[in-house]
Amino acid sequence: MTMQPDLSATGQLGEATAQAAQNAIAEEFAFFGDWTERYQYLIDLGRKLPPFPEALKTEEHKVQGCQSQVWLVASGDAQRLDFQAISDSAIVSGLIALLLRVYSGRSAQEVLDTEPRYVEAIGLAKHLSPTRSNGLAAMLQTIKAHARAALG
Repeated sequence: MTMQPDLSATGQLGEATAQAAQNAIAEEFAFFGDWTERYQYLIDLGRKLPPFPEALKTEEHKVQGCQSQVWLVASGDAQRLDFQAISDSAIVSGLIALLLRVYSGRSAQEVLDTEPRYVEAIGLAKHLSPTRSNGLAAMLQTIKAHARAALG
């Protein structure tokens, strides 16, 4: 039986801080005995991403440095940044779900101050191909660039 987190309509779980979200992610992944189960969970998370408007799948919103196609859009201001994103890859969509859970709905400063420690904590760093690791880094850079821009 797969444990499913309770996603709100926004796709966010609602942990109070980015660190709390990372801790929750680490706890959830600890339930799974092997990487086949963890990949399946990642794919399931990606399937639960909110619909991404086709009109936003533009070159302007495309994340450079990802082998898969990834589109990421930021809205909000320095007080609260919200991110929407999607990929044409099931596993990458799962990675996006984790990134959004940690970074979306946070202040720009919290986004900049938060390193993605969950990647190491759940063993993801060792189990991603080099191209997916590069893509994850590119998505994170894009999110942090939006945060820097929001701070002016």
